[in-house]
Amino acid sequence: MNAFAKGISDGGIITWRNLLSIRRNPEWLMAATLQPIMFVLLFAYVFGDAIGGDAGGGAYREFLIAGIFAQTVAFNSAFTVIGFANDLQKGIIDRFRSLPMSRLAVVLGRTTSDLVVSIVALVVMSLCGLVVGWRIRGSFLDAALGYLVMLMFAWALSWVGALIGLMARSVEVAQSAGLIWLFPLSFISSAFVPTDKLPGVLKAIADWNPFTAVINATRDLFGNRFGNPPTGWPADHAALYTVVCCVVIIGVFAPLATARYRRVASK
Repeated sequence: MNAFAKGISDGGIITWRNLLSIRRNPEWLMAATLQPIMFVLLFAYVFGDAIGGDAGGGAYREFLIAGIFAQTVAFNSAFTVIGFANDLQKGIIDRFRSLPMSRLAVVLGRTTSDLVVSIVALVVMSLCGLVVGWRIRGSFLDAALGYLVMLMFAWALSWVGALIGLMARSVEVAQSAGLIWLFPLSFISSAFVPTDKLPGVLKAIADWNPFTAVINATRDLFGNRFGNPPTGWPADHAALYTVVCCVVIIGVFAPLATARYRRVASK
């Protein structure tokens, strides 16, 4: 078995191990699902009519859901950060080092298991969205592509989380470091308001923000339009731009996270 195939095989075992740990600590899964439900209900019913304006709360709720999807799967990368920091602090990484397994397996297993958590969160959010009036207006194939684009984005950000988690010196530091960089990226985007509502500099940042790309791509595929459609190259090619961003993020952070793991595991 070559090194890459062994890494995939061993990564599957680590993925299963991480999923079993979630079963023993269900509060992790609750945190991944309760927060998005809270955001959906707050923005749909508390802020929806005010933000929706003349378009009405119902139209805004359809606009909102893709933003909540993107924010939630992005915030789930914090579980990757905390998971690695927790394993380092408890000495589990040292135990993995003593086993005859691929060095890629631990990082791949962690990002893949957190992708499963994102799938569960998307299912819960979709059901919650249906309750508040959200509907998919596109075809079944378009909807499937929308979910795949969102999951690709989730997996890409989990590699960023893996690097941060392996660099964090404690679980407490990881809890802050895993989320603090996500807040400005998720809010300076089209998640909650159209980018044309933002002032000049923020609008330019939001238009090219990968969050905006995945949100626009998902809205296009789900058929959830709101107000005037966004313009510009990132908006006109939202799906392509999302894929490019995800490939670049994975291409940069996957090798960095794997190299960092090798340094940590060799100490």
